[in-house]
Amino acid sequence: RSSWLLLAPLLTPPVPVITAPPCSLCPEGAHRFQWIRNLVPEFGISSSHVKVLSSPAEFYELLKVQIKTAKQRVVMASLYLGTGLLEQELVDCLEETLEKSLQAKGSSNLRVSILLDYTRGSRGRKNSRTMLIPLIQRFPEQVRVSLFHTPNLRGLLRLLIPERFNETIGLQHIKVYLFDDNVILSGANLSDLYFTNRQDRYVLLQDSPEIADFFTELVDAIGDVSLQLQQDDTVQMMEGMVHPYQGDKMAYCEIANRRVMEVINSARTRQELLHAKTFHNSQQGSSLLSQQGSRASGGLKPEPDTWVYPLIQMKPFGIQIDEMVTETLLTEAERDARIYLTTGYFNLTQAYMDLILGTRAEYRILLASPEVNGFFGAKGVAGAIPAAYVYIEHQFYSEVCYLHQQERVQLQEYSRAGWTFHAKGLWLYLAGSDLPCLTLIGSPNFGYRSVHRDLEAQVAIVTENKALQQQLHQEQEQLYLCSGVVSSSTFEQPNRYVKLWVKLVTPLIKNFF
Repeated sequence: RSSWLLLAPLLTPPVPVITAPPCSLCPEGAHRFQWIRNLVPEFGISSSHVKVLSSPAEFYELLKVQIKTAKQRVVMASLYLGTGLLEQELVDCLEETLEKSLQAKGSSNLRVSILLDYTRGSRGRKNSRTMLIPLIQRFPEQVRVSLFHTPNLRGLLRLLIPERFNETIGLQHIKVYLFDDNVILSGANLSDLYFTNRQDRYVLLQDSPEIADFFTELVDAIGDVSLQLQQDDTVQMMEGMVHPYQGDKMAYCEIANRRVMEVINSARTRQELLHAKTFHNSQQGSSLLSQQGSRASGGLKPEPDTWVYPLIQMKPFGIQIDEMVTETLLTEAERDARIYLTTGYFNLTQAYMDLILGTRAEYRILLASPEVNGFFGAKGVAGAIPAAYVYIEHQFYSEVCYLHQQERVQLQEYSRAGWTFHAKGLWLYLAGSDLPCLTLIGSPNFGYRSVHRDLEAQVAIVTENKALQQQLHQEQEQLYLCSGVVSSSTFEQPNRYVKLWVKLVTPLIKNFF
C-alpha cells in the first residue's frame, strides 16, 4: 500500500471570506507601506527596540535567558517541542522560573501558555506532550498547553492516514516566543536542530507591550479552539466549544474565524486610538516646546521610526491577510526595486510565481540545495522529497529562461556542510537604495501549505532607521553568502537527477508539502 495514495483525497474548500482590496501604495519612503494598517494593527516602535539574531545558538541562549527573567507571562507557539536534552533544559528553565515565582509571593502571577500542533506534538511514544505533562501536574493553575487540531483532518481520512503523513493535511505552524513584553518572531521550532545547526531567522522586539499583548491574545484565541492537554495525557475541548474533528466543521471554522478576527480588529482599533492620542499630545507638546524651550522635550516619547504589522494567514478559517499583503507587495514593487526572498521549501503558489515572473522588480530567491533540505536522507518516501523540490525548482527555472528573465529573476541555493536550511521571509530594497526598508519574518514559506492549509503568522517590519536597515541588510548578506547562483548546469549534476516516478507524483502531491 503506497503512503502517497492516502494523500490523494482533496479536502472541501475552506470557509470563504470577503475582504476589500488594500489601497494603493503611497509614494514616499517607508510611509508608502502604511496601507497595511487598513487590514491589521500598526505598532509604531523605536528601532532601538529591534535586534536581529543570526545563529541557532544565539536563539537558544536568548530563549533560556528570557524564560529565567520572565515575571508575568511566557507565551510560546511552535509546531512542536522536541524531546532531546536541549529541549529538556528549556522545560527545566520553565519549571525553575515557575517555582521561584511561587516561592517569592506564595501565589504566582506568572502564567505560561504553550500552543503546539496536535498531530506533530503527539508523534511517537516520547513526544511534546510527555515533555510538558510534568509542568501541568506541578503547576496546574499557571500552565496551559493547547494542541491545535486542523478541522480538515476528520472522519475516514483521519482513520486512514498514518502518523507523520497526517501532518500533511494541516498544522499549527506559527512560531512566536514572548516573555513579559519581549517578543521573538522566527520560523524556528523548539527542537535541538533549530538550536544548533538548522539555519533560520530570528528577530527580538524588546519592551514592546502592545505587540506582546497582541500575540498573547492571538495565541489565546487559537488555544481556545484547540484541545487542552490534561495531567493524565488526555485532551479535551474547553466547555461549550465545538470539537475540531468530531463537531460540525463549518460551525467550528466560523467560531475560530470570529475569535481570531476579534483579536485583530480590537488591536487595530486600540492602535488607531493610541495613534490619534499620540498625535494630539505631540501637537500639544510641540506647542509647549515653542513656549518653554527645550526643557519640555525630556518628557516626550520619541517619535517611532519603525512600524510592525502582524500578518495572519489561516485559510481553513477564511483569514487571508498575509496572502493579500504579500501579493500586494510583489505586485506594487517598482522597477529597479530588489526583493530578496528566501524559503527553506521552494514550492511557491502559482499566484506568487506569476507575480514574480510578471512584475518589474528584481528578484534574488534563496532556497535550499538538496543536501541542506530538512528531508535529506529521510527514510521511506519522505527521502524523495528533496528530489521533488529539485524538480519544482527546475520547472520554475525553465520558465524563467523561457521568458528571458534570467537577469531579473535569479535563483540561489544555500549550501553549508553539516547544516540544514529553514530560513524564510523577504527583504525589500526600494529603487536606488542599498539598504532594505521592509522585511517579512515569521512562519510562512510562500508555498501552497502556508497559504491554504496551515495556521501562519509573520510580521512586516518597516523602518526608516539606517542602523536597523543595516542590521537587516547584514542578515540578508550573511545568508546569501552561503549560496551559489543556479544555472542550467546546476541541473546536470548527478545529485540533481530526479527519478521518473518522482516527476510523475510531484504534481499530484506538491500541495501537501
